[in-house]
Amino acid sequence: MKLYGHPMSTCTRKVMTVFAEKGHEAQFVLVDLMKGEQKTPEHLARNPFGVIPALEDEDLTLYESRAIIRYLDHKLPGASLTPTELRARALMDQWISVEQSYLSTPAVKILFQRVIHPMRGQQSDESVVQASSGEVARVLDVADRALAGQEYLAGSTFSLADITWMPYLECLVVSKAGDLITDRPNVAAWWKRVSARPSWQKASS
Repeated sequence: MKLYGHPMSTCTRKVMTVFAEKGHEAQFVLVDLMKGEQKTPEHLARNPFGVIPALEDEDLTLYESRAIIRYLDHKLPGASLTPTELRARALMDQWISVEQSYLSTPAVKILFQRVIHPMRGQQSDESVVQASSGEVARVLDVADRALAGQEYLAGSTFSLADITWMPYLECLVVSKAGDLITDRPNVAAWWKRVSARPSWQKASS
């Protein structure tokens, strides 16, 4: 298998975490975002939307990180990251959808304003940070209530849902917006558990 991506990419890190959870090594092919390599004809042949990551597995080329991690979980040996019990599987899918619909965009906006723009010599806009923080707070309030009675988003076991959320909480930490996590005790306890996993340590190092 070949994984085309960038180690700092949130969506690439989801896939790398699943590989690590499964104990599988893929050939990693760096796509240099600063050089615009994601927009080259070669990469557009792998992902017509010009983003990362993309996975090649023999004659299959797959893009979209949430599709890739589901594929890898079903294909690779190792402990399943998809609950077998119907209710827990439905909760996993629900929290993945919540991440995609409500969490990822504002979390990345905070990262861009606080980290990426200054790195590029661009002016940051704290009004964007404040608006995005409000959106993230709403999502984390919902998660905090759900995590009051369970260790992981889908219930008692670590799943793909947790993996899809982890890069965006890391965005908050590196953007000095970690109080959005620590102000919510159940989310904070969950983050402490999942971020200590060896798979995440490997994917985010």
